[in-house]
Amino acid sequence: MPAASARGSAPAAGLLGIGQVLSRLTPEFPTLTSSKLRFLEVQGIVTPTRTESGYRKFSSADVDRLRLALQLQRDHYLPLGVIRDYLEEIDAGRDPLTPGQQPPPTIHPQGRRYRRDELLSASGAAPQLLNEAISTGILPAAESYGETSVTLLRSIVALDRHGIEPRHVRALRQSAERDVSLIEQALAPLLHRTDASSRARASEVGPELARRLDEVRAVFVRAALSRLLP
Repeated sequence: MPAASARGSAPAAGLLGIGQVLSRLTPEFPTLTSSKLRFLEVQGIVTPTRTESGYRKFSSADVDRLRLALQLQRDHYLPLGVIRDYLEEIDAGRDPLTPGQQPPPTIHPQGRRYRRDELLSASGAAPQLLNEAISTGILPAAESYGETSVTLLRSIVALDRHGIEPRHVRALRQSAERDVSLIEQALAPLLHRTDASSRARASEVGPELARRLDEVRAVFVRAALSRLLP
């Protein structure tokens, strides 16, 4: 019996309980709670060992893994599914690019801003088309624009060549806003809570719901096109 007892306690040597993990991480992540740690375990971010009594025990590697996941979530607003995939790539011995990071080198540095003339040049848009996009609310009236605006205006240029004008595209923006309202309603039970695990779950579910809505919309469009172009 003494020998068996010694073997049972050996794996826990040097490991940390939830309270000790919290004491190490809460200085950097003040809203971290034991429930959030358990949620991260359920999501596959970390897999602590268990004692014979069922208590979770974390290694120093587990703590480093948790710290990285929490940093990615806090600093890059990444869903846990993306973070989990990134950690699995590391576990497999690969050297993946940090999620949200642009692969260097790039012609334009990340976060580049475009003046109006640069936006017109980069997108190939005529000044009048940009004015129409702004007046219909598709693009804001601003002194400078980001990469997303360049991408959007390029698409508007391509659509305009086929007679689809900015005033027509405005309906797509309104549809997107309705999608956000649907997602907000679905997430309301989580958003009304103040605990970190609920907020983390909302940040995980929101992008997934948006993706599902996009899939449904794509199915409807393909079905309508098949009737138009049999």
